[in-house]
Amino acid sequence: MLSSSERPQMVSPGSKDATEDLRKAASALENQALVEQDLLPANQGQIFNKSSIMQMAKYQVPKRSGDIIMIQSEHTGTIDVLSSDLESADLLGDHRKVSPPLMAPPCIWTFAKVKEFKSKLGKEKNSRLVVKRGEVVTIRVPTHPEGKRVCWEFATDDYDIGFGVYFDWTSVTSTDITVQVSDSSEDEEEEDDEEGIEEPVPVGDVERGSRSSLRGRYGEVMPVYRRDSHRDVQAGSHDYPGEGIYLLKFDNSYSLLRNKTLYFHIYYTS
Repeated sequence: MLSSSERPQMVSPGSKDATEDLRKAASALENQALVEQDLLPANQGQIFNKSSIMQMAKYQVPKRSGDIIMIQSEHTGTIDVLSSDLESADLLGDHRKVSPPLMAPPCIWTFAKVKEFKSKLGKEKNSRLVVKRGEVVTIRVPTHPEGKRVCWEFATDDYDIGFGVYFDWTSVTSTDITVQVSDSSEDEEEEDDEEGIEEPVPVGDVERGSRSSLRGRYGEVMPVYRRDSHRDVQAGSHDYPGEGIYLLKFDNSYSLLRNKTLYFHIYYTS
């Protein structure tokens, strides 16, 4: 009866030769690195270079489970030996940019009672603001744990304004609604870069509808278009796609002369 050390072992064809070739090549490369660093006589390094390196050049990288892969540093000559099982692992880290999922379209409508709407909101706190010429105002509306959709209504005095909605796929730490003002879309981008915060950058003509250049985690609910908010109240809603922050953009960057007085009501429903 054979002992465990005497029992024949099952080895995949060519695995011994492949492993031996790799070991020889690794030894050759290590010796070459030592020669370059004056730590090994040059003639000793040359003994391995001619035969082993030629074998390395002919040898294809193994892809069977359990085989090994060698990686040599171009700077130090150091050799790392990895299992091919790690090929499926992300050795460089998760730096791949994943496009945000497509957003469901919003429901939008208008109604004609502009005077009554503005009269009511004019008496309420934080429901009226002035969007100056050349400015873009972004109202950030986090999703609410008790809500299922966001709703908006707005109107302006005398003139129209650009309006669009985007969604930031980010964790919500506060349900407070905040307002951000920038001089223009370009200035807004520069400010966000300085603060380390990315925003969707509207690209194109507000007259025809600006398409946002989506960066990173932002999704487009509806592009920025000029709305006749001085004639009818503009209203809409959108079902929560998940946790995140809605960005409601009021764009007056196309106006060189006129400020726009904005009346708005933003809320959630369950």
